Amino acid sequence: MRLLYSPDPDTYQTLSTSELRKHFLLEDLFTSGQCNMSHWDVDRTIIASAVPTQNEITLSAPPQIIAADYFLERREIGIINLAGPGQITTDGKVWDVKKYETLYVGRGTRSVSMKSLNPEDPAYFYLISYPAHTDYPTALATGENTNIVSLGASEGANERRIFQQIHLGGIQSCQLVMGYTELATGSVWNTFPPHTHTRRSEVYTYFDMDPDQVVMHFMGPAEASRNLVMRNHQTVLSPPWSMHCGVGSASYKFVWAMGGENQEFTDMDPIPLSELL
Repeated sequence: MRLLYSPDPDTYQTLSTSELRKHFLLEDLFTSGQCNMSHWDVDRTIIASAVPTQNEITLSAPPQIIAADYFLERREIGIINLAGPGQITTDGKVWDVKKYETLYVGRGTRSVSMKSLNPEDPAYFYLISYPAHTDYPTALATGENTNIVSLGASEGANERRIFQQIHLGGIQSCQLVMGYTELATGSVWNTFPPHTHTRRSEVYTYFDMDPDQVVMHFMGPAEASRNLVMRNHQTVLSPPWSMHCGVGSASYKFVWAMGGENQEFTDMDPIPLSELL
């Protein structure tokens, strides 16, 4: 378990590039055959990965962080598969989870285990968890029950499709909102113009990128923007005071997940481009 603490906006402006990456970027979240877990103090977010190969991986509760008998005693979690076909078992029920599908697992689920159907082509399970105040049923988001929103245009190099999976109009949760965005071929800008939403934090994970491809992820207040150079399967943390947007060297995809007091997807505060410095 890695413990992450978010600097305040003033401290943020004093950080070197390496310090900025240390506080806001998870560079090596995915490890073959392991479960890696990080706890971010903002909204008590837990970000984790599981890449099962020969053996299945069972989710356990880190006592120093959640002090619970089992991981989801007081939490909920979203698990999206970013690679080969896999299975997730929740309290004895088996779910087949293909690439791009997301399983929401509700509070009170005592056992969660994950495995790959082909160890040579393992599943890459990416997990986001927040505290939960009530129980919602476990449910799988597939291509059939995912809401797809098309935004942007090729003229602005930001033509994209947003796949909403855990949200108010789909799979219900306490505070988790989750899905992914796919950039059209030739489009490279995501979430542009940038915005903030002080009522919730957000976590991005970029994927389906070639090894030599990068995304320049922009963050910070409008008057003090900074950038992080990101690569495939890397995760960036966006506290409520920080904008978030990015531009890549080619098209890509990214998982977005949010937690806080408002689940309205459109609840955001746009930043006019004239205010960016």
